[in-house]
Amino acid sequence: MIPGIIYYLLFQYWPIYNMHIAFFDFGLAGWDNAKFIGIQNFVDMFQAPTFYKVFSNTLILSSFNIVLQMTFVLTISLLLNEIRYRFFKRTVQTIIYLPHFLSWVVVASVFHLLLSPQTGMVNGIIQALGGQPIYFLAKEAWWRPVFLFIMLWRETGWGTVIFLAALSGIDPQLYEAAEMDGANRFKQMQIITIPHLMPTIAAVLIMNISRILNLFQSVFVLYSPIVYDVSDVIETYVYRRGLVESDYDYATAVGIFKAVIAFILVIVANKVVKKINGEGII
Repeated sequence: MIPGIIYYLLFQYWPIYNMHIAFFDFGLAGWDNAKFIGIQNFVDMFQAPTFYKVFSNTLILSSFNIVLQMTFVLTISLLLNEIRYRFFKRTVQTIIYLPHFLSWVVVASVFHLLLSPQTGMVNGIIQALGGQPIYFLAKEAWWRPVFLFIMLWRETGWGTVIFLAALSGIDPQLYEAAEMDGANRFKQMQIITIPHLMPTIAAVLIMNISRILNLFQSVFVLYSPIVYDVSDVIETYVYRRGLVESDYDYATAVGIFKAVIAFILVIVANKVVKKINGEGII
Protein backbone atom coordinates (compact mmCIF):
# COMPACT_ATOMS: atom_id res chain seq x y z
CA MET A 1 0.00 0.00 0.00
CA ILE A 2 2.96 2.36 0.55
CA PRO A 3 3.42 3.43 -3.12
CA GLY A 4 -0.29 4.18 -3.42
CA ILE A 5 -0.33 6.18 -0.18
CA ILE A 6 2.73 8.19 -1.27
CA TYR A 7 1.08 8.92 -4.63
CA TYR A 8 -2.08 10.26 -3.00
CA LEU A 9 -0.15 12.30 -0.43
CA LEU A 10 2.04 13.96 -3.09
CA PHE A 11 -0.42 14.47 -5.95
CA GLN A 12 -3.84 14.60 -4.27
CA TYR A 13 -3.43 15.99 -0.74
CA TRP A 14 -0.27 18.12 -0.84
CA PRO A 15 -1.69 20.42 -3.59
CA ILE A 16 -4.60 21.25 -1.26
CA TYR A 17 -2.10 23.18 0.88
CA ASN A 18 -1.68 25.72 -1.92
CA MET A 19 -5.31 26.25 -2.81
CA HIS A 20 -5.25 29.65 -1.08
CA ILE A 21 -3.51 30.89 -4.23
CA ALA A 22 -7.03 31.34 -5.59
CA PHE A 23 -7.55 34.28 -3.21
CA PHE A 24 -4.41 36.17 -4.29
CA ASP A 25 -3.17 37.97 -7.36
CA PHE A 26 -0.38 35.45 -7.82
CA GLY A 27 1.92 36.54 -10.66
CA LEU A 28 5.09 35.05 -12.10
CA ALA A 29 7.09 36.50 -9.22
CA GLY A 30 5.29 34.17 -6.81
CA TRP A 31 4.56 35.10 -3.22
CA ASP A 32 7.00 38.04 -3.27
CA ASN A 33 4.47 40.25 -5.07
CA ALA A 34 1.28 38.34 -4.25
CA LYS A 35 -1.66 40.57 -3.39
CA PHE A 36 -4.77 39.42 -1.52
CA ILE A 37 -7.86 39.98 -3.71
CA GLY A 38 -10.48 37.88 -1.91
CA ILE A 39 -12.98 36.16 -4.19
CA GLN A 40 -12.18 38.26 -7.27
CA ASN A 41 -10.90 35.22 -9.20
CA PHE A 42 -14.21 33.45 -8.57
CA VAL A 43 -16.10 36.55 -9.72
CA ASP A 44 -14.00 36.64 -12.90
CA MET A 45 -14.67 32.94 -13.41
CA PHE A 46 -18.45 33.34 -13.25
CA GLN A 47 -18.30 36.38 -15.54
CA ALA A 48 -16.27 34.58 -18.22
CA PRO A 49 -18.46 33.17 -21.04
CA THR A 50 -15.75 30.59 -21.80
CA PHE A 51 -16.12 29.07 -18.34
CA TYR A 52 -19.79 28.23 -18.87
CA LYS A 53 -18.97 26.63 -22.21
CA VAL A 54 -16.27 24.36 -20.76
CA PHE A 55 -18.45 23.51 -17.74
CA SER A 56 -21.38 22.48 -19.96
CA ASN A 57 -19.04 20.51 -22.26
CA THR A 58 -17.68 18.63 -19.25
CA LEU A 59 -21.14 17.72 -17.97
CA ILE A 60 -22.39 16.69 -21.41
CA LEU A 61 -19.40 14.50 -22.26
CA SER A 62 -19.18 12.92 -18.79
CA SER A 63 -22.93 12.31 -18.46
CA PHE A 64 -23.22 10.62 -21.85
CA ASN A 65 -20.08 8.62 -21.14
CA ILE A 66 -21.39 7.39 -17.77
CA VAL A 67 -24.76 6.35 -19.21
CA LEU A 68 -23.20 4.57 -22.20
CA GLN A 69 -20.46 2.95 -20.11
CA MET A 70 -22.88 1.63 -17.50
CA THR A 71 -25.24 0.30 -20.17
CA PHE A 72 -22.56 -1.43 -22.24
CA VAL A 73 -20.55 -2.70 -19.27
CA LEU A 74 -23.59 -4.23 -17.59
CA THR A 75 -24.85 -5.77 -20.85
CA ILE A 76 -21.48 -7.29 -21.78
CA SER A 77 -20.98 -8.56 -18.20
CA LEU A 78 -24.33 -10.36 -18.30
CA LEU A 79 -23.55 -11.84 -21.73
CA LEU A 80 -20.09 -13.01 -20.65
CA ASN A 81 -21.59 -14.57 -17.56
CA GLU A 82 -23.81 -16.73 -19.79
CA ILE A 83 -20.84 -18.23 -21.67
CA ARG A 84 -20.28 -21.78 -20.48
CA TYR A 85 -17.07 -22.57 -22.40
CA ARG A 86 -14.32 -21.31 -20.10
CA PHE A 87 -11.60 -21.04 -22.79
CA PHE A 88 -13.82 -19.00 -25.10
CA LYS A 89 -14.97 -16.81 -22.21
CA ARG A 90 -11.40 -16.04 -21.11
CA THR A 91 -10.36 -15.33 -24.71
CA VAL A 92 -13.17 -12.82 -25.16
CA GLN A 93 -12.38 -11.20 -21.81
CA THR A 94 -8.71 -10.83 -22.72
CA ILE A 95 -9.53 -9.26 -26.09
CA ILE A 96 -11.89 -6.65 -24.65
CA TYR A 97 -9.55 -5.88 -21.71
CA LEU A 98 -6.54 -5.08 -23.90
CA PRO A 99 -7.50 -1.53 -25.04
CA HIS A 100 -7.53 -0.35 -21.42
CA PHE A 101 -3.77 -0.95 -21.16
CA LEU A 102 -2.97 1.27 -24.15
CA SER A 103 -1.94 4.82 -23.26
CA TRP A 104 -4.18 7.61 -24.48
CA VAL A 105 -1.37 8.84 -26.73
CA VAL A 106 -1.31 5.48 -28.53
CA VAL A 107 -5.11 5.35 -28.72
CA ALA A 108 -5.26 8.87 -30.18
CA SER A 109 -2.57 8.04 -32.73
CA VAL A 110 -4.41 4.91 -33.86
CA PHE A 111 -7.72 6.70 -34.31
CA HIS A 112 -6.11 9.69 -36.02
CA LEU A 113 -4.73 7.23 -38.56
CA LEU A 114 -8.01 5.35 -38.93
CA LEU A 115 -10.08 8.53 -39.31
CA SER A 116 -7.66 10.53 -41.46
CA PRO A 117 -9.55 12.15 -44.39
CA GLN A 118 -6.62 11.41 -46.75
CA THR A 119 -5.32 7.96 -45.81
CA GLY A 120 -7.69 6.66 -43.11
CA MET A 121 -9.42 3.32 -43.54
CA VAL A 122 -12.82 4.70 -42.48
CA ASN A 123 -12.78 7.48 -45.06
CA GLY A 124 -11.47 5.00 -47.61
CA ILE A 125 -14.63 2.92 -47.11
CA ILE A 126 -16.81 6.06 -47.28
CA GLN A 127 -15.22 7.12 -50.56
CA ALA A 128 -15.48 3.59 -51.98
CA LEU A 129 -19.23 3.79 -51.31
CA GLY A 130 -19.42 7.10 -53.18
CA GLY A 131 -19.32 9.48 -50.21
CA GLN A 132 -17.10 12.43 -49.41
CA PRO A 133 -14.25 12.14 -46.86
CA ILE A 134 -15.02 13.44 -43.37
CA TYR A 135 -12.48 14.96 -40.97
CA PHE A 136 -14.13 13.41 -37.93
CA LEU A 137 -11.91 15.00 -35.27
CA ALA A 138 -12.10 18.48 -36.82
CA LYS A 139 -15.87 18.69 -37.27
CA GLU A 140 -17.96 19.82 -34.30
CA ALA A 141 -20.89 17.61 -35.35
CA TRP A 142 -18.67 14.50 -35.31
CA TRP A 143 -16.21 15.11 -32.49
CA ARG A 144 -18.44 14.15 -29.55
CA PRO A 145 -19.81 10.90 -31.09
CA VAL A 146 -16.28 9.84 -32.06
CA PHE A 147 -14.94 10.70 -28.58
CA LEU A 148 -17.69 8.71 -26.85
CA PHE A 149 -17.09 5.75 -29.17
CA ILE A 150 -13.36 5.77 -28.38
CA MET A 151 -14.10 5.94 -24.64
CA LEU A 152 -16.42 2.93 -24.96
CA TRP A 153 -13.88 0.99 -27.01
CA ARG A 154 -11.10 1.59 -24.48
CA GLU A 155 -12.91 1.26 -21.14
CA THR A 156 -15.94 -1.00 -21.55
CA GLY A 157 -14.01 -4.28 -21.29
CA TRP A 158 -12.13 -3.21 -18.20
CA GLY A 159 -15.36 -2.01 -16.60
CA THR A 160 -16.75 -5.55 -16.72
CA VAL A 161 -14.17 -6.76 -14.17
CA ILE A 162 -16.14 -5.52 -11.15
CA PHE A 163 -19.48 -6.82 -12.41
CA LEU A 164 -18.09 -10.23 -13.33
CA ALA A 165 -16.61 -10.49 -9.84
CA ALA A 166 -20.02 -9.66 -8.38
CA LEU A 167 -21.72 -12.19 -10.66
CA SER A 168 -19.32 -14.92 -9.60
CA GLY A 169 -20.38 -14.35 -6.00
CA ILE A 170 -24.04 -15.20 -6.61
CA ASP A 171 -25.00 -18.57 -5.13
CA PRO A 172 -25.53 -21.09 -8.03
CA GLN A 173 -28.21 -22.82 -5.94
CA LEU A 174 -30.47 -19.81 -6.52
CA TYR A 175 -30.38 -20.44 -10.25
CA GLU A 176 -30.94 -24.17 -9.77
CA ALA A 177 -33.99 -23.50 -7.59
CA ALA A 178 -35.36 -20.98 -10.10
CA GLU A 179 -34.82 -23.44 -12.96
CA MET A 180 -36.71 -26.14 -11.05
CA ASP A 181 -39.56 -23.67 -10.62
CA GLY A 182 -39.69 -23.20 -14.39
CA ALA A 183 -37.85 -19.89 -14.75
CA ASN A 184 -36.02 -19.46 -18.07
CA ARG A 185 -32.63 -17.70 -18.42
CA PHE A 186 -34.22 -14.28 -18.93
CA LYS A 187 -36.46 -14.70 -15.90
CA GLN A 188 -33.50 -15.85 -13.78
CA MET A 189 -31.60 -12.75 -14.82
CA GLN A 190 -34.58 -10.59 -13.89
CA ILE A 191 -35.32 -12.05 -10.46
CA ILE A 192 -31.84 -13.16 -9.32
CA THR A 193 -28.97 -11.58 -11.25
CA ILE A 194 -30.10 -7.94 -11.46
CA PRO A 195 -31.23 -7.65 -7.79
CA HIS A 196 -27.90 -9.11 -6.61
CA LEU A 197 -26.02 -6.65 -8.82
CA MET A 198 -27.82 -3.55 -7.53
CA PRO A 199 -25.31 -2.79 -4.70
CA THR A 200 -22.45 -3.10 -7.21
CA ILE A 201 -24.26 -0.94 -9.75
CA ALA A 202 -24.82 1.70 -7.06
CA ALA A 203 -21.17 1.65 -5.99
CA VAL A 204 -19.87 1.91 -9.57
CA LEU A 205 -22.34 4.69 -10.37
CA ILE A 206 -21.25 6.77 -7.37
CA MET A 207 -17.57 6.22 -8.20
CA ASN A 208 -18.22 7.32 -11.78
CA ILE A 209 -20.09 10.41 -10.62
CA SER A 210 -17.18 11.29 -8.32
CA ARG A 211 -15.03 11.45 -11.47
CA ILE A 212 -17.62 13.15 -13.66
CA LEU A 213 -15.57 16.34 -13.98
CA ASN A 214 -12.21 14.58 -14.36
CA LEU A 215 -11.68 14.63 -18.10
CA PHE A 216 -8.20 15.51 -19.26
CA GLN A 217 -5.99 12.93 -21.02
CA SER A 218 -8.75 11.50 -23.20
CA VAL A 219 -9.82 14.97 -24.37
CA PHE A 220 -6.35 16.53 -24.53
CA VAL A 221 -4.99 14.04 -27.08
CA LEU A 222 -8.07 14.19 -29.33
CA TYR A 223 -9.19 17.81 -29.38
CA SER A 224 -7.88 20.87 -31.24
CA PRO A 225 -8.72 24.62 -31.28
CA ILE A 226 -11.06 23.99 -34.22
CA VAL A 227 -13.48 22.04 -32.01
CA TYR A 228 -13.03 23.86 -28.68
CA ASP A 229 -16.73 24.79 -28.63
CA VAL A 230 -17.74 21.14 -28.20
CA SER A 231 -14.60 19.56 -26.72
CA ASP A 232 -12.94 21.99 -24.31
CA VAL A 233 -13.54 20.81 -20.71
CA ILE A 234 -12.70 22.15 -17.26
CA GLU A 235 -9.36 20.37 -16.86
CA THR A 236 -8.05 21.32 -20.32
CA TYR A 237 -9.22 24.88 -19.62
CA VAL A 238 -7.36 24.88 -16.28
CA TYR A 239 -4.27 23.48 -18.01
CA ARG A 240 -4.21 26.27 -20.58
CA ARG A 241 -4.97 29.08 -18.13
CA GLY A 242 -2.67 27.80 -15.40
CA LEU A 243 0.32 26.24 -17.13
CA VAL A 244 0.29 27.69 -20.64
CA GLU A 245 -0.81 31.24 -19.75
CA SER A 246 0.69 31.19 -16.21
CA ASP A 247 -2.56 32.49 -14.68
CA TYR A 248 -2.12 30.32 -11.59
CA ASP A 249 -4.56 32.07 -9.26
CA TYR A 250 -7.47 31.97 -11.70
CA ALA A 251 -6.77 28.34 -12.65
CA THR A 252 -6.71 27.40 -8.96
CA ALA A 253 -10.10 29.07 -8.45
CA VAL A 254 -11.58 27.02 -11.30
CA GLY A 255 -10.04 23.87 -9.82
CA ILE A 256 -11.60 24.58 -6.40
CA PHE A 257 -14.99 25.14 -8.02
CA LYS A 258 -14.68 21.80 -9.84
CA ALA A 259 -13.82 19.99 -6.60
CA VAL A 260 -16.80 21.51 -4.75
CA ILE A 261 -19.24 20.58 -7.53
CA ALA A 262 -17.85 17.03 -7.68
CA PHE A 263 -18.28 16.68 -3.90
CA ILE A 264 -21.90 17.89 -4.08
CA LEU A 265 -22.68 15.48 -6.93
CA VAL A 266 -21.31 12.53 -4.96
CA ILE A 267 -23.34 13.40 -1.86
CA VAL A 268 -26.54 13.86 -3.91
CA ALA A 269 -25.95 10.61 -5.84
CA ASN A 270 -25.34 8.72 -2.59
CA LYS A 271 -28.58 10.05 -1.08
CA VAL A 272 -30.55 9.09 -4.20
CA VAL A 273 -29.06 5.58 -4.21
CA LYS A 274 -29.74 5.24 -0.47
CA LYS A 275 -33.37 6.24 -1.01
CA ILE A 276 -33.82 3.73 -3.87
CA ASN A 277 -31.57 0.90 -2.69
CA GLY A 278 -31.94 1.24 1.07
CA GLU A 279 -28.25 1.98 1.65
CA GLY A 280 -25.48 4.04 0.11
CA ILE A 281 -21.72 3.49 0.03
CA ILE A 282 -20.69 6.62 1.95
